[in-house]
Amino acid sequence: MLAALTGAGLSAAAGLNAFIPLVMVGLFARFTDFIVLPEQLDWLQSWPTIIIGLILLATELVLDKIPGVDHINDLLQSLIRPLVGGVLFAATAASQVVDQSNFWQDHALIAGMVGAVIAAGVHTAKSASRPSVNAATAGTGAPVASFAEDATAVALGLIAIFVPVLVIVVLVIMAAVFYRIVTTGRRRRRRRALLEAEERAEREERAAAGIKTPWWRGRWR
Repeated sequence: MLAALTGAGLSAAAGLNAFIPLVMVGLFARFTDFIVLPEQLDWLQSWPTIIIGLILLATELVLDKIPGVDHINDLLQSLIRPLVGGVLFAATAASQVVDQSNFWQDHALIAGMVGAVIAAGVHTAKSASRPSVNAATAGTGAPVASFAEDATAVALGLIAIFVPVLVIVVLVIMAAVFYRIVTTGRRRRRRRALLEAEERAEREERAAAGIKTPWWRGRWR
């Protein structure tokens, strides 16, 4: 159970930022005994993997904080994040970290699929919430949202490794936050569309009656 929660937590973190948990697992496996990777996934703690992960992490940390570019980045990450999530679930659920599970060791393919699904779900929620944040803040909220997601990925990765029983709590909170952001954004868009429709109807009525609409009315209303 604990092994599955560790894998689930790291996969969810990969859904927010693929390279934070990837680098984290590699460093913990290389320099500590908290994670002892199975032999077939030992490459995760190799220096080339860690260095490439750090370079990609630095790149995403920049791109994800630029409004407009963050959407393109999310599209590109649609395949990478589930893939990394699957690898991390298979690696950590079968590794000697907090708890060791023979089931996940014997069913690496199932572990990879579960991790990919979790990462894909979190990635989808993140991608769906970002347009709402950008629309509500005219793009200024993108860096703040990105910093929050990065911090959550780091915290979730550490919790998954050291206190995996709390992973469920964090995932529930994340789901509630993403749901609130998305639904609030939809309500704002519907309200804006309704106001614009009312303004158009009013302008058409005034035009039909030969009444000129003051220049300031449409701008400041």
